Amino acid sequence: MAEHWIERLSWPLLRESLLLMRVHRPIGTYLLMWPALWGVVAAAHPAPPNPVLLALFALGAWVMRSAGCVANDLADRNFDPHVARTKQRPLAAGRISVRAAVVLLVLLLGVALLLALQLNLLTLKLAVAGALLAVTYPLTKRIVAIPQFYMGAAFGWAAVMAWAATAGALAPGAWLLFATTLVWAAGYDTLYGMMDREDDLKIGVKSTAILFGQRDLFWVAILYVLTVLLLLVTGWQLQMQWPYYGTVAGAALHMVWQIQHARSRQAEVLMEAFLSNQWLGMLIGVGLWLG
Repeated sequence: MAEHWIERLSWPLLRESLLLMRVHRPIGTYLLMWPALWGVVAAAHPAPPNPVLLALFALGAWVMRSAGCVANDLADRNFDPHVARTKQRPLAAGRISVRAAVVLLVLLLGVALLLALQLNLLTLKLAVAGALLAVTYPLTKRIVAIPQFYMGAAFGWAAVMAWAATAGALAPGAWLLFATTLVWAAGYDTLYGMMDREDDLKIGVKSTAILFGQRDLFWVAILYVLTVLLLLVTGWQLQMQWPYYGTVAGAALHMVWQIQHARSRQAEVLMEAFLSNQWLGMLIGVGLWLG
């Protein structure tokens, strides 16, 4: 893999901080951002979405995903050195101190708070719960067998916040988007977890990939079917028109491709299937806008 420009920075603290935040791997930001933008667009329907709110939630997704990565690596700093894919992360490799990582996490959460203060009181209250979900998610991998569902709830909460910021109140559509994101994220993160299954078993980390075992793709397919059904119910609830349902059909076909593509269970194809969800999220967003 070609060296990223961040890895060539000469200031070690800046370089390792940006790597710790996964600035060079924005997939997590996209996967968190799309549900948030869904919420802004759907709550405004049939009026056009507020561009300021779209920008605030896009920036907020980047900040909170960065904070989540720092919190995750702090929690996993004694586990990551034993996993092939994560042993070169800044904390695991000892290239940045725990103290510096904690300071960075506090700064990121401070920026997130400043962004939340631009929104209404209901959204600010919801943001507190969202921050707790984000920073406690890494701990669930030691406690429960289904941490991917907890992560899905954290990502889905972005849609709830975005709806509240747009409409000033919550409605069934907000919770439908929350549930949709929850099961969708649990599905694609199971694909991600399948890459680390053997290492996770050795170090005692829990995941749905381990829980599902040899029937992993069957359960990912079930989660994706639930995602499509929830998208259809959301469209009915919001009185969407045919362009929305066309994008849902496209998303369903793409999910079928993911399952078929992942059948070899090789790390590179699992990663390809996982990464492709950034485009699926965008497709649904376009459908909500056009519908």
